[in-house]
Amino acid sequence: MIPPKLVIFDCDGVLVDTEGATNDVLAASLSRYGPSIMPEECINRFVGGTMASVGAKARSEGYDLPDMWVDGLYAEMFDRLRQGVDLLPGIIDVLNQLDDLNVPYCVGSNGPMAKMEITLTPSGLWQRMQGRIFSPHVIGMQHAKPAPGLYLHTAQAMGTAPADAVVIEDSFSGASGAKAAGIRCFGYCATTSRERLVEAGAIPFDDMRALPRLLNLA
Repeated sequence: MIPPKLVIFDCDGVLVDTEGATNDVLAASLSRYGPSIMPEECINRFVGGTMASVGAKARSEGYDLPDMWVDGLYAEMFDRLRQGVDLLPGIIDVLNQLDDLNVPYCVGSNGPMAKMEITLTPSGLWQRMQGRIFSPHVIGMQHAKPAPGLYLHTAQAMGTAPADAVVIEDSFSGASGAKAAGIRCFGYCATTSRERLVEAGAIPFDDMRALPRLLNLA
């Protein structure tokens, strides 16, 4: 079998290990405006969504969030992320193999560009991916996952048919967006629910070192 014609990576939890830091901040913030919630519960309930959608869901559950809650939360998150985050183990080797085989790749994330600049710059991935980073904060929030728009826009911008691309995701929301877009999805489940990813139509894997084989790179 041949490699895909395009690989679309989610950012948080796929390229960079941000979920622990961001969910610590999210849990602390929500707990100030309603029932106490633990970071692990935030991961289970909110991972993969935009902060606007997280806020809307939290308000529906009784959290009395202020009007500018999303802006304040991002400011707190950015301060925390500037302290540094790790790359996912093995991800650079995957990107290098894609480069060696001239397989295009890019990022499609619900996160804002400013957040990705903070998390990807120290490793050089922000510079490496310039012009190939896509966010609904730029192309229009109606494209955010789990809607298919972000991935359809990304594939079109990269000149690839959805059927010829693959998505690498770690959330139910993201995998659902890939399925709705008609794009095959591999679900990284080292820190998220394998069952939920399978439910969303993803092919699960738990070690980035396995990804080249799954993508037919090796």
